[in-house]
Amino acid sequence: MKSPAFIKENLLLKITSLNSVAIGVRALLGVVSQRIVAEKLGPAGVAFIGDLRNIIPMIQSFSTLGMFNGIVKYVAEYKEDKEELLKLFSTTFVYLFFTSIISFCVLFFGASYWNEWLFPEGSDFTFVFKVLAIAVPFIAMNRIVNGIINGLSAYKKFVKIELVNYCFGVVFLISLLYYKNLNGALFAIAILPIMQFFILFYFFSKTLKEYLDYKNFTLTIPYKNKLFGFTLMSFVATLLGNFIDIDLRGHLKNQISETDAGYWTSMTNLSRQYLMFSSAILTLYVIPKFSKIKTSIEFRKEVFTIYKTLLPLFAIGMILIFILKEWVIEITHGEDFLAMSFLFKWQLLGDFIKIATLIMAHQFLAKKMVIQFIVTELISLVLFYGFSIYFIKSIGAEGIVLAHFLRYIICFILIVFLLRKHLFGNNKI
Repeated sequence: MKSPAFIKENLLLKITSLNSVAIGVRALLGVVSQRIVAEKLGPAGVAFIGDLRNIIPMIQSFSTLGMFNGIVKYVAEYKEDKEELLKLFSTTFVYLFFTSIISFCVLFFGASYWNEWLFPEGSDFTFVFKVLAIAVPFIAMNRIVNGIINGLSAYKKFVKIELVNYCFGVVFLISLLYYKNLNGALFAIAILPIMQFFILFYFFSKTLKEYLDYKNFTLTIPYKNKLFGFTLMSFVATLLGNFIDIDLRGHLKNQISETDAGYWTSMTNLSRQYLMFSSAILTLYVIPKFSKIKTSIEFRKEVFTIYKTLLPLFAIGMILIFILKEWVIEITHGEDFLAMSFLFKWQLLGDFIKIATLIMAHQFLAKKMVIQFIVTELISLVLFYGFSIYFIKSIGAEGIVLAHFLRYIICFILIVFLLRKHLFGNNKI
């Protein structure tokens, strides 16, 4: 079926409509996998898996030195300049080689330490960290190649690869979960990046050959200074962000119960499912688009276009999720998780403000505004952690989602202030 003319003429709508199909399939598969995991492992098991899933982005960030957004930006800017791309990819792969070796050693030989740090006393999941150590180069390569895809705005290939990878991942996770319970699920999550890399390479190898000049490849790092800012930004956002999530999950376990920690993990998993839609658009459309904008008038116009296109869709979707929250919980997790319904209000409100905030905040990445990004991210993380500790103590598990909402209200105001010249000025940016 052909897309309507008004969609074909609008790149944002074109990506949105195509992405909607993929997100719909992923959401359906996500519902199936979450339901099975919840029924097999219960809230405590869901919390275990949540901890491991927080580790993988941290490995991604370190093993690639946080270069993902830098790759998106510079590929978008220089996709017609093969010489500049060669310099970018040379730097990227030199860094990747050394960080993969370091990450492997830290994870493989420190497996016992990481097991004791992440999981409760008496748990022995050292094998998971050894598998992750072997998977490190593949985790890094997945991230780098995805950055190239996003920079090229190759959204059709991106959607196809994401769908195949997600379908395979869900089937693999469920199979090992049934075969080996929690051990199987953790093993599946750890080893999946290896399999997903080969799927990614199969679909994207021809395009890579067009942009990667292997014959003239050099082991040099000419882009080290240009990518350094993105490394700092990623370390703050990804490493600290996931560390705080793990710490707060542990705080919930200790102060309230493992069950409540599992409820919050389930809530964030649901949030991740519907926010997938915005995540793809931010990297496929927003960063490449903002990178090319040269004046505050263009920026203001583009932000308004994105807001009026996307925010009403998210508002309607989130209102429906809130109204049907008990039905959503039963479908995705089963009756045993109905008690988590009290988390929905503040989580959904916070997520809506988060989307509005992130759209503007991607200007920091597109224009490499390192100091503004780091300041905003640090304030955001401190607010979330501080509010969470305070409100968990006073109102229980609901405090962590209230903290999520308050954090993004303040961050939205802060980002408007930091981007005031871009949003309200009439100058070059």
